[in-house]
Amino acid sequence: MDGKSYFKARKSAVTPSGRISYVEQGSGPVALFVHGVLLNGYLWRQQLAELSDVRRCIAPDLLAHGHTQIDAGQDVSVTANAHMLAQFLDALGIDQVDLVGNDSGGGICQIFAALYPSRLRSLVLSNCDAHDNWPPDAFKPFVEMVAAGGLADTLKAMLDDKAVYRSEQALGPAYEHPERVSDDTIETYLRPFLASPQRTRDLERFVNAFDCRHTLAIEDKLRQVRAPTFIAWGTDDIYFPVEWSHWLAQAIPGTKWRVEFEGARIFFPEERWRDFNRDVRAHWDANPASQTDLREPLAREA
Repeated sequence: MDGKSYFKARKSAVTPSGRISYVEQGSGPVALFVHGVLLNGYLWRQQLAELSDVRRCIAPDLLAHGHTQIDAGQDVSVTANAHMLAQFLDALGIDQVDLVGNDSGGGICQIFAALYPSRLRSLVLSNCDAHDNWPPDAFKPFVEMVAAGGLADTLKAMLDDKAVYRSEQALGPAYEHPERVSDDTIETYLRPFLASPQRTRDLERFVNAFDCRHTLAIEDKLRQVRAPTFIAWGTDDIYFPVEWSHWLAQAIPGTKWRVEFEGARIFFPEERWRDFNRDVRAHWDANPASQTDLREPLAREA
């Protein structure tokens, strides 16, 4: 599925944090999929397509990403994004979710789990920020470039020549097979950031707010999360080495199992989606939904 087809089904929900764009597929208990920096809900297209037989799969665009619309002064930090997810669920009348996160989205999921444990039915974390590894050392050159004001030119360079996106100097290290990332996928991820000067500034603010204080602040509460947790980790990730999967498994008492994807990198849920989906499905099967997930909406869906 290309980006245009995926977002053709796009909806939006009005929340105190902004008009949140999302795509959903399926029915039943809700699974909420949270992407990371520089991406949007399109990351989860194969999960929505393949897991919608057992879940109502929903993939929102984070604040400062994709088609989500926010005010220029809206807080876009990772903690603000965790609160936004709760507001988003309120707007759709959803009590509990099976939460799935990757990259900085996985860090946001940890914050959500710590702050809103009653709304968590189960948790899946794949290669993501944790503890004091935010931003990771390998990502700091990008953070420094953004702080120096180079984001707009960098985005334009990656869109004008897609080989730049796939290069070792840009997003190439995030993929096991960067050469297979299509031009359409790159357009789908990056083009919204250049839709207006504010959209670019929003992403700048998101990256500039990267700080491990957000995950350190919730660590005590994270260590009380008992929702069934599955940790899936690519072993060839320069941003999030496999030892972080062990740290999370020890920190979260609800951890049921941990799996390593040999040779995979950070975006393996997109590249190795069949294997990832198989394990997510097994996790859900082992921890079936048993509670009612819907209640009367607290805000109007737009």
